[in-house]
Amino acid sequence: MLTSHMNGFVQDAAVQAQGHRERAVDCPGDEGSLVKPPHSTAHMERIQHYQEELRKRREADSRGKLDIDPNASLRLKKLSQNPKVGIDNPTFEGKEKTCIDTGSQDPVTDVEEWQQALKWTLHCLTDVQSQQDVALIMQLLSAEDFRAAYSVYKAVSQQKSRVSPTSPLTVQAEDLCQEVQKILQSSQQKEGLELQSLLINPHVQALMQAHDSVAVQEMAEDSLAQYLGETVKLVRLEKARDIPLGATVRNDMDSVVVSRVVKGGTAESSGLLREGDEILEINGISIRGKHINEVHDLLQQMHGSLTFLLIPSSQIKPAPHRQTVMHVRAYFDYDPSDDPFLPCRELGLSFQKGDILHVISQDDPNWWQAYRDGDEENQPLAGLIPGKSFHHQRETLKKSLSDRKREQQEKHWYPKKSKKQKKKNISNISKNTDYDDVLTYEEMSLYHQPASRKRPVALIGPTSSGHDELRRRLLSVEPEKFAIAVPHTTRSARIHERNGYEYHFVSRSAFENDLASGKFIEFGEFEKNLYGTSTDSIRDVVNSGRICLLCLHTRSLQVLRSSNLKPFIIFIAPPSQERLRTLLARDGKAPKPDEVKKVTEEAREMEHSFGHFFDATIVNTEPDQAFHELRRLIDKLDTVPQWVPTTWLN
Repeated sequence: MLTSHMNGFVQDAAVQAQGHRERAVDCPGDEGSLVKPPHSTAHMERIQHYQEELRKRREADSRGKLDIDPNASLRLKKLSQNPKVGIDNPTFEGKEKTCIDTGSQDPVTDVEEWQQALKWTLHCLTDVQSQQDVALIMQLLSAEDFRAAYSVYKAVSQQKSRVSPTSPLTVQAEDLCQEVQKILQSSQQKEGLELQSLLINPHVQALMQAHDSVAVQEMAEDSLAQYLGETVKLVRLEKARDIPLGATVRNDMDSVVVSRVVKGGTAESSGLLREGDEILEINGISIRGKHINEVHDLLQQMHGSLTFLLIPSSQIKPAPHRQTVMHVRAYFDYDPSDDPFLPCRELGLSFQKGDILHVISQDDPNWWQAYRDGDEENQPLAGLIPGKSFHHQRETLKKSLSDRKREQQEKHWYPKKSKKQKKKNISNISKNTDYDDVLTYEEMSLYHQPASRKRPVALIGPTSSGHDELRRRLLSVEPEKFAIAVPHTTRSARIHERNGYEYHFVSRSAFENDLASGKFIEFGEFEKNLYGTSTDSIRDVVNSGRICLLCLHTRSLQVLRSSNLKPFIIFIAPPSQERLRTLLARDGKAPKPDEVKKVTEEAREMEHSFGHFFDATIVNTEPDQAFHELRRLIDKLDTVPQWVPTTWLN
């Protein structure tokens, strides 16, 4: 029953992935990734013809024009026909006229009337104090500063009653500036040269760009009436050639629906296209009934101003899962071309185990949007990666199905077992099968090690890979910089040995108590004596300001990473079998072919099982080269922040 349920889950997910296949509207993709229906190119020819006619008209209008002429540009002509709107500045009206001519009373007249009223009041007053107060007010009204201030106040007050424009006149101020500059290229008039110099000023260009950005938001959405019985909206977007629109669409019967808004595109930055919006028209071209591949081909050729006629989504979009960027390290390899569940093949982001991914959207819990570290400049749009819970769930199901299939094969090929044997096997399976070990992602943060607390460096590698030799070489070259942790032992000290230098000599009971408390990174028994490296010994080296060098077995990595020591783990990988045989022969060793093969197989198994713990890998093809690379990586810890698990910094 459980197998049937899990099979059903996988099949339903596959059907859902195929039934809700998305297409990035303007991203190049694999033509074979989708089933392409026969599509007509008639609408494409009409658009290209329109664009060519518009280009020719603009060239003809601007050819031979030396001075600014509003008729030289259709947009300039349109703007010149608009009535004047705006606010006049009274400062530039001249000294004779210090107010705006609005038909109301002049501020100077107001002041003179006040003075006449005060003179009449002054004759009516009998007490000296009141007469002095009125005289002071009359002196204030006569001051030039007061008259100027009152003129400004009057102008501002009158302007408040005027009707200001409720929306911008154009969203193409930047393009208009460029057109005017082209017209002025051959102008020799003083005013034309002055205007051209003004328009090429970086501050003016930035102002025009800012104006257009704000104007797009103001003019983008216009509520319309009814279309086929539905309330619709009109959305205008400016689509540049180098910035993708950043949206995917899917077919829902005869409708074309916005399925996903991708971070980094025009749609996301404008906030005007939303998931679930149905596209009716694009630049007057009907979209209903078209296949998503046809919509892709159409939008890939369109640039500049795009007008979308939409039926707004009726869905109530939940709050974003997480607003801030989350940085994770991937603990598995991912190839989008091999994932049948990926809703949009063109937007799939491939990565390898150990890559740092910057997750910028978890709105869809199954498919996160992310950038791969270092590829942000080459990746204009965010890519899709499987969400943590989604990947964990399907890998767990895959593992469970694989285990059950193996059990069925064992029942078929092996003889019937007794109840006692069955019980024993079941207990072993339940003990060894751990579905919580599915590796997905780990959240990371940047960490810059303090100068006084160096991170321990753990060298990991199979026998004969050279990691122990590299450690000894570092200790001999710079003993003041590197040190090893003093191990613990239960054996008795020899004559020349001092406690705390060669070993920490402790009783067996004390050793076992520390072992039970989890204080040992690794331990072992030799000739009935216990040996081990404790976290306290490593911390003593760290507190001394030196770098603690460790050569550990992979089984010790989990304990080391669980401590608060923040280790930097370097995997020393052996070279090819032929090269390894040559290096060992140089050291006077003559390994058998099976022994050399075992080293490479052990290294491969280490990388497969524990590679997600490695911060760096060095292939020991040449000992001197590997040594210099090791020193470079260690020195880099002082200058470049490193990605570490976020839990280490909490």
